[in-house]
Amino acid sequence: MDLRVLCVAALLGVFSCRAQQEGSDCIKANAQSCGECIQVSEKCGWCTDATFLKQGESKSARCDDLESLIKKGCVLAKIENPRGKTTIVTDKPVTNRVNKDTSVKMDTNQITQIQPQKLSLQLRSGEPQTFALKFKRAEDYPIDLYYLMDLSYSMKDDLDNVKNLGTALMNEMKEITSDFRIGFGSFVEKTVMPYISTTPARLLNPCTSNQNCTSPFSYKNVLRLTKKGEEFNKLVSEQQISGNLDSPEGGFDAIMQVAVCGDQIGWRNVTRLLVFSTDAGFHFAGDGKLGGIVLPNDGKCHMENNMYTMSHYYDYPSIAHLVQKLSDNNIQTIFAVTEEFQPVYKELKNLIPKSAVGTLSSNSSNVIKLIIDAYNSLSSEVILENSKLPEGVSIQFKSICKNGVVGTGEDGRKCSNISIGDEVSFEIGITSTKCPSQPKPTTVKIRPLGFNEDVEIELNFICECECHDHGEANSINCHNGNGTFECGACRCNEGRIGRLCECSTDEVRTDDLDANCRKDNGTDICSNNGDCVCGTCECKKRENPEERYSGKFCECDNFNCDRSNNKLCGGHGRCECRMCICDANYTGSACDCSLDTSTCLAANKQICNGRGTCECGICKCTDPKFQGPTCETCPTCPGVCTEHKDCVQCRAFETGEKKDTCERDCMYFNMIRVKDKLPQPGDQSYPLTHCKERDANDCWFYFTYAVRNDTVKEVYVVETLECPAGPDIIPIVAGVVAGIVLIGLALLLIWKLLMIIHDRREFAKFEKEKMNAKWDTQENPIYKSPINKFQNPSYGSKG
Repeated sequence: MDLRVLCVAALLGVFSCRAQQEGSDCIKANAQSCGECIQVSEKCGWCTDATFLKQGESKSARCDDLESLIKKGCVLAKIENPRGKTTIVTDKPVTNRVNKDTSVKMDTNQITQIQPQKLSLQLRSGEPQTFALKFKRAEDYPIDLYYLMDLSYSMKDDLDNVKNLGTALMNEMKEITSDFRIGFGSFVEKTVMPYISTTPARLLNPCTSNQNCTSPFSYKNVLRLTKKGEEFNKLVSEQQISGNLDSPEGGFDAIMQVAVCGDQIGWRNVTRLLVFSTDAGFHFAGDGKLGGIVLPNDGKCHMENNMYTMSHYYDYPSIAHLVQKLSDNNIQTIFAVTEEFQPVYKELKNLIPKSAVGTLSSNSSNVIKLIIDAYNSLSSEVILENSKLPEGVSIQFKSICKNGVVGTGEDGRKCSNISIGDEVSFEIGITSTKCPSQPKPTTVKIRPLGFNEDVEIELNFICECECHDHGEANSINCHNGNGTFECGACRCNEGRIGRLCECSTDEVRTDDLDANCRKDNGTDICSNNGDCVCGTCECKKRENPEERYSGKFCECDNFNCDRSNNKLCGGHGRCECRMCICDANYTGSACDCSLDTSTCLAANKQICNGRGTCECGICKCTDPKFQGPTCETCPTCPGVCTEHKDCVQCRAFETGEKKDTCERDCMYFNMIRVKDKLPQPGDQSYPLTHCKERDANDCWFYFTYAVRNDTVKEVYVVETLECPAGPDIIPIVAGVVAGIVLIGLALLLIWKLLMIIHDRREFAKFEKEKMNAKWDTQENPIYKSPINKFQNPSYGSKG
């Protein structure tokens, strides 16, 4: 949002006008020179017009995005905005397939499998530079294979099967390449206790008395890489088994020497394969302490007379050290190990790029098939790796493999199932986020693992503008020569600050300078969020680098905006100068109001069913009768069936309450009569309601109601009423009469039963009283004397 701030007259009568985009990263960076500006972001430009700044504006106002600079009056010709570019220096096309049957063979140096070979990149901060890389597997490409074998006693039967490996493998590899070389080396263990027995007899023959074994050794290069398979068979046949005391072997010492002793091994700059054959585990860095060896492996070649001479002096190499040396020397490793140690070496394979693990039979009889399968597996996959990148530089890969399969992220570095002659491509992007402390050209290499070719990329960093080269040192335009006038502004000498380098960093703050740091003549200096330095506010830094104060008076920040759901600006916008700038389709002070109306669509595809408004994705029903998420529910409204019942009845059957006003009130729908079958909901694309209603004669009638195309109302009616059948009078009358008779008889029987019970109770009572009566024979109980006697109460009293 473009905020234009008009500054009213200050105390000194100076007017100043400022127009800036408060949220711009270019402005927030407070860049003091063109070089600083273009490093902020690839969208930032610097206005070199000496008259561009208005009264009171700081130098950092020259740094902004191009659109804003043009709006503020800087012409395009005066804007420094250097762009990066990619230049292809060497672009030799990949080699087409070579017919192996021809007599003329191409030299290895003439074969190209990766294109382009050299580029030069101009990198500006934040602006990625991309280029395409092509890879094509060449046919009949030379192979060097070095067979490194464990010659401890447990591998005795394996040695017999390896003795004829040279010629047999040569014959098999002819199907893959006509230029194949093979070499042989062996290893046992460090020649110190406790790995071997150091008694004189055991040093001569470490095996039991009835076994003839050679003296123990760490690593021996038996045969330099050669095309002579017969020589391989001859020298391997002369080898003898040795022995050691512990189960893990010193194979890592041998692998390190094979990797770094290229001259002794005879490695060419072709496909390099190392076959590591063993039936045991391995010692690694730190295990040497058991033998009193504490010096870390130095990763250098120590071979004399084809023997490793420093096994007693240097510790075993670490896995990471071994991975580095194998990668540096472009060696692909095939671990041919017995089934017992498969889990261990598969874990090791995961740590070593471009390596494979094969299951070695107990006597190594399947070693040729193992090597062929492992080679096919390794060569069918291309994995790109890059050398160390300078600080602040990142690289992204995108692969376009066979059949259009696209990979990104880590998968963007590789393609699988590549056959000879197949071509795959990669899109590579390199981005610089900042200029290095010493911005000199840097070389980065990208190469496919296991192949001898690479792409050389020269990185050049754009850290200064072109106008920087035309700067005037100690210019009089910069307060008596206190700075260099370049790109339309002063770049101050050390210890000087200010728009024209007019202030020293050692100067104390004065009232006059502080006045320029007070907003609207207030009392707060830099809004209490910064320090006034040379009349300019320098805002305080927050602990969280994502939180910043900004503005001329540090009056703005990007963390004090309204929140919703405990998220700044609801998670749908950004905070600029304490106001939320909402993303598209969101509004509100906290960007918590969605403008998306899809949640307000009713079943008829109308917003809030046409009975309300959609506010923040929620329907506000204008008619209080309607409720629900889309104003479709009306608890007090009659249903569709009840609403149209009378009109359907009058038009279809000429009955009902509206039969007299049918022509006037009920012609708003199209009526179709059907005999017995009504349309079903799945027969059409619009909603359909089935109805069943009863008329005044208790007859049922059936119909459907639907609205087609949002306007046409259709009613299908079954033309036959479903009326209940009349009652059968005779059974009803007979039933009623029979019921009355039966009820009467039942009442008489009940009355008679009650009377019998009552009489029996009265008779029993009489009998009881009669039994209890006692008559006096001399006195009639009903006789009563006719004489009554009364006492005179005053008789005999004393006057």
